[in-house]
Amino acid sequence: MRCFGSISFFPYSEETNCEINLFHDTLIRRTVELSEQMLEDQGFGKPPVRYAFMLFGSGGRSEQTLWSDQDNGFIYEESPHHTEEELEDYFSELVACILQGLHVLGYPPCQGNVVSSNKQWRKSCSAYSLMLREWLENPNWESVRYLLIVADMRCVYGSNELVEQLRAELLGYVRQHPLILKSLLSNTLHHKISLGVFGQLITERYGEDAGGFDIKYGAYIPIVNGIRLLAIQSGITESSTIGRMNKLLEASAVPEGLIQSWREAFAIAVKLRDQTPFQLEGGYYTTRSKISAEQLTKDCKLELKFCLKIGMDLQKYVSKSIDTRVDREKG
Repeated sequence: MRCFGSISFFPYSEETNCEINLFHDTLIRRTVELSEQMLEDQGFGKPPVRYAFMLFGSGGRSEQTLWSDQDNGFIYEESPHHTEEELEDYFSELVACILQGLHVLGYPPCQGNVVSSNKQWRKSCSAYSLMLREWLENPNWESVRYLLIVADMRCVYGSNELVEQLRAELLGYVRQHPLILKSLLSNTLHHKISLGVFGQLITERYGEDAGGFDIKYGAYIPIVNGIRLLAIQSGITESSTIGRMNKLLEASAVPEGLIQSWREAFAIAVKLRDQTPFQLEGGYYTTRSKISAEQLTKDCKLELKFCLKIGMDLQKYVSKSIDTRVDREKG
C-alpha cells in the first residue's frame, strides 16, 4: 500500500478484482442466509415463496471495488396462500435484517436510495413487471435511468429465474419496440469521455482534487454504458461488461478488432479506478473516484489517453449503431 498524506492507494490486478467480487458475493450470500435463520428463530418462519436478492450497479456487473456501497433490490413471487400484505410484512423484515448485516460489514447505503429497503426496489414479480412496463412506455430521463439500472441486475442469492424473467421482459420489449433505443442512447452518452479536442486530459480544476482526473465518470462509466447499450440492442443477457463484450463477439455483432481494443481500454479504466485514493469517513471506506495529480505520471497519462481515445471511438460507434437501427426501423 502507498500513502500520500492521509490518503491511501492500493495496487490491483485483474485477478485481484475478480477475487474481490467473489468475496463480496460470499459475504452478501452469507448475510442473507443468516438473516433467514434469524427470522426463523424469531418465529417468522421460513420464506413463504421464492425470492431473489439482486445487486445493481457495479455489484450487478461484478465490478465492485473494496469500497462499493449498497445497490440492491428484492423480487418475490405471489402466492395463492398468502396475501400481498403478509408477503410484504415478511420480506420487509427480512430485508431490514439483511441490510443491517451489510451495514455491520461496512457497506454504506446507496446515496441514490437504490436499495431494497426502498419499496420501489422491493416488489412482487407482477409489481416489478408493471413498474418496468410503465418505464418502457414512458421513457423520460428518470424512467430511462431506472431501466438502465435494471439492465445491470444480477441475482446474488435466491431464485435466479425470477431475475431472468424480468430481464427477458426488458429485452423482449426492446426487441419489439427498437425505437426506445434512441431514448436509452441519450442517457448512455450523458457522461462524456474526459479528453479535450487537442488530446489533453480534462482534469479537476478546483478543490482538493485539483489536477486530478475523474476516472469513474471520465472513463470507466462511459465505457460501461456504451457496452451495456450494445448488449441491450443485441438482446444479450450477460450483466458484466467483460461478459457482454464476449457475447457481442460470439454473436458477430461487433468486429473482433473493436472488441479487443474495448477490452484493453476497459482493463485500463478498471485498473485506474481501483487505484483511486480512498479514506475512512464516517466509519466507511470511501473514494471520490479520482486519480490524484501525484498519480498522473507520464506513463499513467499515456496509458490513460490511450484508454480515452478508444472510449471516444466506442461512444461514436454506439451512437452510429443505434441511429442505424432506429433509421432502419422507421424506414
